[in-house]
Amino acid sequence: MADKLLEVRDLCVAAHVQKNVLTPIVKKVSFSIETGKVVALIGESGSGKTTISLACMGYARPGCTITGGGVKLDDIEVLKLGFLERRRFRGTDVSYVAQSAAASFNAALTITRQVIETPLIKNLMSANEAMEKAVSLYHELDLPEPEAIGRRYPHQVSGGQLQRLMAAMAMICDPKLLILDEPTTALDVTTQIEVLQAFKKLIRDKHTSAIYVSHDLAVVAQVADDILVLKDGVMIEYGPAEQIINEPSQDYTRELISAAHIMPKSMPKPRPLIIQTAQNATAQPLLVVDGVTAGYGQNHQYLALHSVSVEAHVGRTIGIIGESGSGKTTLGRVISGLMGSKQGEVRLDGIPLADSIARRSRAELRSVQFAFQMADVALNPRHRIRKILGRPLKFYFNMSEGEVGHRIDEILDTVELPSYFANRFPRELSGGERQRINLARSLTAEPKLIICDEITSALDTIVAEAILKLLRELQERLKVAYVFISHDLSTIAKVADTIAVMRRGKIVEYGSTVEILTPPHHRYTELLLSSVPDLRTDWLDTIETRRAAARIAAAG
Repeated sequence: MADKLLEVRDLCVAAHVQKNVLTPIVKKVSFSIETGKVVALIGESGSGKTTISLACMGYARPGCTITGGGVKLDDIEVLKLGFLERRRFRGTDVSYVAQSAAASFNAALTITRQVIETPLIKNLMSANEAMEKAVSLYHELDLPEPEAIGRRYPHQVSGGQLQRLMAAMAMICDPKLLILDEPTTALDVTTQIEVLQAFKKLIRDKHTSAIYVSHDLAVVAQVADDILVLKDGVMIEYGPAEQIINEPSQDYTRELISAAHIMPKSMPKPRPLIIQTAQNATAQPLLVVDGVTAGYGQNHQYLALHSVSVEAHVGRTIGIIGESGSGKTTLGRVISGLMGSKQGEVRLDGIPLADSIARRSRAELRSVQFAFQMADVALNPRHRIRKILGRPLKFYFNMSEGEVGHRIDEILDTVELPSYFANRFPRELSGGERQRINLARSLTAEPKLIICDEITSALDTIVAEAILKLLRELQERLKVAYVFISHDLSTIAKVADTIAVMRRGKIVEYGSTVEILTPPHHRYTELLLSSVPDLRTDWLDTIETRRAAARIAAAG
């Protein structure tokens, strides 16, 4: 039997919710990892995944306390280490790869300076040895220009490259245990595959054990040997990946499987367009984007959109899909007026919209609303929900305080939140609840069109599914149109009536969801489709040949 590198025994963690009162958040969790193996911790937000993985480093986040159990890494009793011993232990015996590499790197320092920082601080190697080790890891992680990439700053590389560079930082001291905390959640599907392959190769070649934290079973299936399913800090199910995925014993695990980011087995039937007038045989489009070219810099010198044309109809959803840098969010910014265009125009109800928010009328601003990707950033942390939702009500409708309070209660009910949430701050809400408030703020204006920019990308699969269900229900009831921007084709397939596939600022394929997702596909659409994981453990190992052919065809 293989040696157990890590043993977690009856781990308990509690949070200081009230003064002198501890509330259990992780309850007697036990698992082990053999040398060279990967255990995945999976569950929705608040299930204790990250809390458990951090406890394996002897760390509890502010407001939390490890109250019981044990963690043994090799011969080290982690929870019995003193403060200085734990500092020596972290970064050498165990390393951590956070979810957001962009937030973890210092924007003012070059990449390699940060990658080699740990071995230099701990006097494990000389500067030259650390530089050589870093370049070697860049080669192993298939990074472009491995001899030169370390001289760049974090903003000068892509998200997928930065995530792999963070893996290099974690691996430079050859740790025994690697903790990967949602490392691909915010990446587009093609980049996600590259990062997953790099992690899997690194773990195999270095014979390193790993904890992989995720909410997505389809991703976990590609890397994990064993899976531990968690809910509210309690172990629900634990066993080999094949058994958990193919023969789950618990209803909650089956719920996670049904919410996994996989392509639906069949496409929804197209919905008929809403007739706007009795005289029209077919509905006229609500929104027309006509030949828009736009970019950044002086006089749009760096173009992000090249003559893009799309339409959105009343009560329907157009999905905008593509990799990072394809121009999706830029298109949303142009439609909303947050960004101007070089040429072309945006029309709403047949009337051209000014290309700047400052020059749009209040009615036009009301008609087009933007739901941003990161509710954490989009909602002012110093304001209560009542003030966040009340400001647009006063601005657009000049409501009195009494009218505002009544309307906020109605809006919170619309997004299925209790009225007492109005007195809370954003930090007091879960990720899914904050995203509902983000959506509620858009709805306060009673818009005709909402631009949804990656609004489910940072959410766990079950919460994301609930948000998508809410969007569909609101659309049926309010007849609002959505421009739904996403890098996740499986999500787009669930919500969109039409799809525009974008690449390098251009529309490469455009049509109904059924047309776009039914073969034959455009070569680039085929690449995106081939990059959505299947819920089987051998998918990553068998897909590369198909993806390589699709990549060559798409480049042609």
